[in-house]
Amino acid sequence: MAEVRKQEKDFTKEVDELLQETSALVKSVQLSDALERLLVLEKQTRNARLANDLPSTTRLAKAALELCYESRDYTQLNSTISLLSKKHGQLKVVVQAIVEQAISWLPGIRQEQGVEKWLELVETLRSIFLETPRARVTLALSHYHETLSKAPNALAATIKETLQTASDLLSDLQVETYSSMERREKTEFILEQMRLLIAVARLKDAEAPAKQGKNALGSGEPEWVKAKVGGRKVNESFLKEKANEDLKLKYYDLMIQQALHQSAYLEVAKHYEKVWDTPSIKEDESKSRAALEHIVYYVVLAPHDNEQSDMLHHLFANPALEKLELHYNLVKSFVTRELMRWPGIESLYGPFLRTTPVFSVSKQWEDLHTRVVEHNVRVVAQYYTRITLSRLTVLLDLTPQQTEETLARLVVSHTIWARVDRPAGIVNFRNKRSAEDVMNDWSSDMQKLLGLVEKTWIGMNAAQAAQSRIKA
Repeated sequence: MAEVRKQEKDFTKEVDELLQETSALVKSVQLSDALERLLVLEKQTRNARLANDLPSTTRLAKAALELCYESRDYTQLNSTISLLSKKHGQLKVVVQAIVEQAISWLPGIRQEQGVEKWLELVETLRSIFLETPRARVTLALSHYHETLSKAPNALAATIKETLQTASDLLSDLQVETYSSMERREKTEFILEQMRLLIAVARLKDAEAPAKQGKNALGSGEPEWVKAKVGGRKVNESFLKEKANEDLKLKYYDLMIQQALHQSAYLEVAKHYEKVWDTPSIKEDESKSRAALEHIVYYVVLAPHDNEQSDMLHHLFANPALEKLELHYNLVKSFVTRELMRWPGIESLYGPFLRTTPVFSVSKQWEDLHTRVVEHNVRVVAQYYTRITLSRLTVLLDLTPQQTEETLARLVVSHTIWARVDRPAGIVNFRNKRSAEDVMNDWSSDMQKLLGLVEKTWIGMNAAQAAQSRIKA
């Protein structure tokens, strides 16, 4: 496609006359003759050395397509689009004009002529490499394949194949690099890519052997990874604008699904926090409450680390949480450095939590039990230097084997320091200190003591000086 150059000659008069003549020819069922005459003049208006008349070239190209469409000759329409787009020295503006004109006919052709003619025109338009129009046509084709997967009588193999095709069509588009596409439209495309990737991933995961899980041959793990990469292409600051709240909610819904697949509970909690901060959610009391509840659920399910602890304490200080009494008390239990006996937690919170979509899943209920046990181990490690394994087992409400496994996991993750003397049945929570460490602590304590002595001595001298002045 050539660049626009200075117009040397105006063919407006000739174009007006020819369009009237070709209209008469079409009415006489002479479409080929009309097209031939239009293309002859189009070549003259396009020629850079003689004319380079952009408006006339555009009018003639669009008129040629219009004649084909009105004659319902869709085979000729497709060939004419391909011919005009591949003409030597054809201007990009002209190609864009005819492509946009053809795109506007797609809904009508599908409704009147059926899917077959519609698909032919779609493939013709996709063969023309204009970034934004081609992406829009590809999106329509992707949605068509997705509808095939939702057909009532569709076989399992057909569903997988059509959904995979729909996903592949969109995934091939690198819309984030398109300079001609608006920012909002780019985001919409990326979210559609993520949505279809997650749909394909779920379908493959359902077919994969349950025992092998993520490592199973043919599982949806590659699609999950692609969906995560797609999420990084979205600018979250752009989603904060009020006009883009619908995209923001859709984006975080997809990110929550992706994070839940990896059991990344802290990421899920962060995403729900972004949802809760959305003005439209805060204005709706029921949606705001639901979002805050989910933040509580997933922040307590997340493994303990500095980031999780910080988020948990910030959540506990949030005034909005006080309105949810049960959830406030649950967070308070994790914030307070006291033992949480699992039978008591289960009897107090279990009847309500087990009815929620989050904890109705057995895995997440077991994860909550694990977090309670880990909290109790950290509390014991804070208050005890040594404890018998039998006593620790009673405090944690676990079997001896489960207690040792929990201790091992927390030690490996550097959450606590502990050593188990199995013959003696004793757990040590304090590392043996070297002579150097003891001397450093003693030196530090002595410096503090001398500092206090000096401060006291200065105070006493000042008091004595004040008394001497009074007596004098």
